[in-house]
Amino acid sequence: MIELESVPELIDPVMVAAFEGWNDAGDAASTAVGHLDREWKGEVFAALDAEDYYDFQVNRPTVWLEGGVRKITWPTTRLSVVRVGGDKPRDLVLVRGIEPSMRWRSFCNEILGFAHELGVEMVVILGALLGDTPHTRPVPVSGVTSDADLARTMDLEETRYEGPTGIVGVLQEACTHAGVPAVSLWAAVPHYVSQPPNPKATLALLNRLEDLIGLRIPLGELPEDARAWQLGVDQLASEDSEVAEYVQTLEEARDTAELPEASGEAIAREFERYLRRRDGGPGQGPGGHATESGDVPYLRDPTSGRTRPPKPQRPEPGPSGPTGTGNADGGSGAGGDKRTGEDKGPDASSGDASEED
Repeated sequence: MIELESVPELIDPVMVAAFEGWNDAGDAASTAVGHLDREWKGEVFAALDAEDYYDFQVNRPTVWLEGGVRKITWPTTRLSVVRVGGDKPRDLVLVRGIEPSMRWRSFCNEILGFAHELGVEMVVILGALLGDTPHTRPVPVSGVTSDADLARTMDLEETRYEGPTGIVGVLQEACTHAGVPAVSLWAAVPHYVSQPPNPKATLALLNRLEDLIGLRIPLGELPEDARAWQLGVDQLASEDSEVAEYVQTLEEARDTAELPEASGEAIAREFERYLRRRDGGPGQGPGGHATESGDVPYLRDPTSGRTRPPKPQRPEPGPSGPTGTGNADGGSGAGGDKRTGEDKGPDASSGDASEED
């Protein structure tokens, strides 16, 4: 059953989806879609029936009061629409929810039914994984697709991943089989500081999405929050010599791996983003252009506690290696939740980031 209030007429719509849970380390992906919904004042027009897809002992409903009347909010997936103005206005269909507990094929078919009815031109699914990446460097974001033509025309990786998958991988393949162009964007979150929030990873996903669909996204306070988050992790890591040494090892491995890539392509992307932002606009702070790392000419006091992260996890002896990253679509290795970092040490985060789905 679908609770459908209205179906708006849309202009060149792109669907952007994210799901809490296994695919959402640090809540980076779901927070990114929530940011789009908030900044562009999205209007919810549909919700999937919670009883069809969720185990309420796993994802419990919440009770709240409105004017003294008790109400219940059920876990579900909601669809909203936002219109992006400018010289070439277009609409975004935002899908935000929790990874379903059951009936994944029916779940994807419902999402695709909306995409077909609304004339969606492309589906972009956001995800976040745990990886061996240092918090001091720009967040790696990989764009992957199962469509060879799309990979070639949009400079994406064609996925070669094999192994366990989450709803992001299932929905992407459902889109491919239905003939709907689909891309997934994966941000790598440091496994030693995996607890939410992670505004730096959210910012990186939004920057990559902006490049992909050619829209200027108002960032609001995200660059400021990302900078404060990094300063907070810097301070906490400096208090533990083992963590500090481990971070330095990750930095050296990352810098060595990326030396050949001080590429014109990366510089060009930054320059294009700068050109889009140079005139300012809604949601842009006084710092002007912001990069994935959140480097802006001003920063929030990290002692305010707003984005201060929890203490980084101490690395276990003999990690699998500083150069590996989390498996974007794969299993969790030593057990636990690959996306959220539950019940899992940093040594279980090795894998191949290029095999994302």
